[in-house]
Amino acid sequence: MILTSLQTVPGRDITAHFGLVSGSTIRAKHVGRDLAAGFKNIFGGELKGYTELLQESRDEATQRMIQQAESLGANAIVNIRYATSSVAPGAAELFAYGTAVVVSTL
Repeated sequence: MILTSLQTVPGRDITAHFGLVSGSTIRAKHVGRDLAAGFKNIFGGELKGYTELLQESRDEATQRMIQQAESLGANAIVNIRYATSSVAPGAAELFAYGTAVVVSTL
């Protein structure tokens, strides 16, 4: 599966278009991560617990988007974007979306 934030795949032609595909996950904060983040707010530095949480969420949302594209017969997803939103106190959604297509092979 080719994944790109570009609208096309350089060197290849789009031969079929399946429309929008997406994947999402909603994750809640871990109490331990909140405590660690609270200390980091005092002393400064990267919030590694939140960084890991967001990376895991991006990976899960991307995998779900890929599964949807594969079920349609696509071999690429173009114009991929990510969005986040708060859905409840302490919980956020990470949403991945793009356009499923078939690109010619070289």
